[in-house]
Amino acid sequence: MASLLNYTTPPVISLRRNANLGSNNNPNPNPNPNSCSSSSCCHAFSWAFSNCFGVNDIWKRQRLRAHAMSAAQTHGSFISPTGANGVKDEDPDHLLVLVHGIYASPSDWRYVESELKRRLGRHFLIYASSCNTYSKTFAGIDGAGKRLADEVRQVVKSRENLKRISFLAHSLGGLIARYAVGVLYTRVDDRTAGLIAGLEAISFITLATPHLGVRGNKQLPFLLGVPMLEKIAAPMAPIFVGRTGSQLFLTDGKPDRPPLLLRMTTDAEESDFISALGAFKYRVLYANASYDHMVGRRTSSIRRESELVKPPLQSLDGYKHVVDVEYCPPVESRGSSFPPEAARAKEAAQNVPTTQNTLEYHEIMEEEMIRGLQQLGWKKVDVSFHSSLWPFFAHNNIHVKDEWFHKAGAGVVAHVADTINQQEKQHQSSSLITASL
Repeated sequence: MASLLNYTTPPVISLRRNANLGSNNNPNPNPNPNSCSSSSCCHAFSWAFSNCFGVNDIWKRQRLRAHAMSAAQTHGSFISPTGANGVKDEDPDHLLVLVHGIYASPSDWRYVESELKRRLGRHFLIYASSCNTYSKTFAGIDGAGKRLADEVRQVVKSRENLKRISFLAHSLGGLIARYAVGVLYTRVDDRTAGLIAGLEAISFITLATPHLGVRGNKQLPFLLGVPMLEKIAAPMAPIFVGRTGSQLFLTDGKPDRPPLLLRMTTDAEESDFISALGAFKYRVLYANASYDHMVGRRTSSIRRESELVKPPLQSLDGYKHVVDVEYCPPVESRGSSFPPEAARAKEAAQNVPTTQNTLEYHEIMEEEMIRGLQQLGWKKVDVSFHSSLWPFFAHNNIHVKDEWFHKAGAGVVAHVADTINQQEKQHQSSSLITASL
């Protein structure tokens, strides 16, 4: 396991002048929650889920548009970047899998695909997954992860020249990708990181992914931190987003069984999840520091409340709205577990949810998940759209879901592309040095 926890620090793309990574200043205190009646809270929660998860007219129109675009793309979409001379590379050997979020489709990656095609080298084969479109994401993270794993296997089987693999995922897609790589993982030996789908694993990158779920204060920001809404959110979530909802709120399964997201922070019975993540040379998190209505900063950056500091206001040179980059080395720990008190707290949260037992269960689970994931090194990138025209679109800005409405995230996409490119070049240089020894 020790070899799996080693993480090579990638070169810094752009260093901030006077960066304040060591500051102990906490973010601005939370506003006082507004009180509301039970019936009005339920109505507000129902309206918020309907609007935020896409079951409205605007998203229906996007669905029709995406269906028309992908009618001829039964198995996702391939994009092979062209070289500087305009000649198409016929034999890329690095597969980059793009995984969209909840109630979405491959069309969400159109802008990202075009930028990756322009910025990356000819070694990359860019593939936008299409096996979990729209309501398929409601059937559970595990089911979606297995479908993604099968899809990746088919792609690898059809391209014999592939040698390396990377993942870029948005929102729920990050959890689906984490499950999939666990399914695709093959252990080699104790001294060598394993393989993903038989390929060498290079980069695993997530954008605004709820790695710790959405349970807890302001982990699902559109609930505004209102205790009543956060209390009723867990039992109502499965009504709107199926099994995925219970998994995100950590209430799936029997009381004596760890929830899926906790199992995904260790080597569980179904898959070696943490070893699979450890197989990647680089792991990078992009987290919105504010204005993300869907995913809180703690869960997307895998940080405790005490570890959050107020982000800088100035963007990094050349990457607008990317405000900070921090490398977090592996932390030695016993890893995650599901202690007896967690089982008792889960049973109480499932059967008779109150503000107190819901908070207790969340605090236990969050700490255990952080311990599990911090066994690996992570590069954490903070993003802030506070100065953009529409900052409240942060969750979709971060990957430019729509080029008209979310173009503020262009600097973030550029940073992602350059990060992938530099990690590929660094890996190639390391491989050449190793081969010459």
